[in-house]
Amino acid sequence: MSRIKIFADSTSDLPKEWIHQYDIGIVPLYAVFGDESLKDGVDIVPEELYQRVKTEGRLPKTAAPSPADFMACFGPYIDEGYDILFISLSSELSSTYQNALLAASEYPDGRVTVFDSLNLSTGIGLQVIKAVRAVEEGLTVPEIVHRLTQIRPQVDTEFVIDTLDYLYMGGRCSGMQNLIGSLLKIRPVIKVTDGKMTPAYKVRGKREKAMDQMLSNALSKTNEMDKDIIIVVHSMCEDDALYLQRVLQEKTNAKEVVLATAGCVISSHCGPKTIGIIYTKSY
Repeated sequence: MSRIKIFADSTSDLPKEWIHQYDIGIVPLYAVFGDESLKDGVDIVPEELYQRVKTEGRLPKTAAPSPADFMACFGPYIDEGYDILFISLSSELSSTYQNALLAASEYPDGRVTVFDSLNLSTGIGLQVIKAVRAVEEGLTVPEIVHRLTQIRPQVDTEFVIDTLDYLYMGGRCSGMQNLIGSLLKIRPVIKVTDGKMTPAYKVRGKREKAMDQMLSNALSKTNEMDKDIIIVVHSMCEDDALYLQRVLQEKTNAKEVVLATAGCVISSHCGPKTIGIIYTKSY
């Protein structure tokens, strides 16, 4: 039986402990400041990104790994006899998936399989950890893909964005929307639907109100949850994440409520103090 190596891209925001424990390969995306292309999580981390945005007054562009980048990561494992399963950032949000397919086409059929998570951040990460555990069960790549296809539509990904500034700088809301949102203290809540980021609702008032609404939404689905893993992901707001982790652990009796930190790509789109709850409904 061939060995299987699971890969994901850096937007999966996997906790470092998982990456090391399960030997998960990570292909970084890029944060691009002018002519400078920096690998997410390798050349730059969110704290540094936020400092540069503050200093330079502009957001970086983000870029997918090239087919050559993928081949540089995959090649050594192919040479060692591994089959590879790469779980990608949503094809609706990035060319990462398409570039991975181009890289896969350079290898014999079946050696590299590319799976579209139709998600982002730890919405990908949840699918990655399910794949890793399926490898441990002895499943083949086609069997793992079949399982992921069942899991994928059941992943619930919801984020509270603290400031509209990054959405404005990134061209995803107008100056007037940013001004009104700031004056009225409006905090948008984003869900992932069919692989796309979609505005779910807006909460007016204190940040805690928006977080509690998101928490309430998750707890209302407790009976539908797969209690294996819930993930709280955040960008520079660990205390808030610890609070959500504690309440979710008490109220859901999940086996694990895991903290994760958003990387540079997610942070550059959503900004500091973004926080999310991600779980899988029973499938």
